[in-house]
Parts: sequence; C-alpha cells; structure tokens
Amino acid sequence: MESGKLQRGSVWWVNLDPTQGSEIKKMRPCVLVAPTPINQARRTVLVVPLSSSGSPPHPPITVKVFCMEKSALAVCDQLRAVDKTRLTDWIELMDSKSLDSIGKALQQVLSF
Repeated sequence: MESGKLQRGSVWWVNLDPTQGSEIKKMRPCVLVAPTPINQARRTVLVVPLSSSGSPPHPPITVKVFCMEKSALAVCDQLRAVDKTRLTDWIELMDSKSLDSIGKALQQVLSF
C-alpha cells in the first residue's frame, strides 16, 4: 500500500462488513480523516463513510461532499477506526472544500 495514498482526504473503497445493528455496512467509499502521519504509522485508519443516498444533508450528521465526480453525503456520525486490510482500492484525493466540510462537522459531532 502506497503511503502517499494514506493521506488525510484520501478516498478508498472500504469493506465495512461485518457490522452490527445500525452501523453503516457493505463495501463503500470512505474518506480518511486522521492526520497523514497517524495514517501511515498505525495499522488502523479513521474513516468517514460516504453515501450516495438521495436524502438531503443534515449537518453535522451528514454533509454534502463531492466525490467520484458526483455529490455524496459524508456520514459523520459513523466515524470509525478500521484495519488497513479493509481498504481495498484507492479512489481519489477529496477536494479541500469537501474535506473542510467534513472537518467542521466532525468538530460538532465530537464536541463534549
């Protein structure tokens, strides 16, 4: 796995199964949200799953982003750590505007 593709904002196809209950499931694109040095050093990465659902965004839970040449929703309340073996194929590097939207949403979702 190329370390350059483990930078914050990289979008990967990620196998999220098996899951339990209401966890977001199946193979889907996810964006890496931890700082690049952490992604490269650890055996796990923090990801936010993306959905192509036609539902409207509900910030900060879901925010509109642009990925794979179309609009998608980043499901920020489903942030999770996954082992790097779940990363199957690199897709692209997300644009900075979309990544900023995810970062702001995560700050709200994780505030305590």
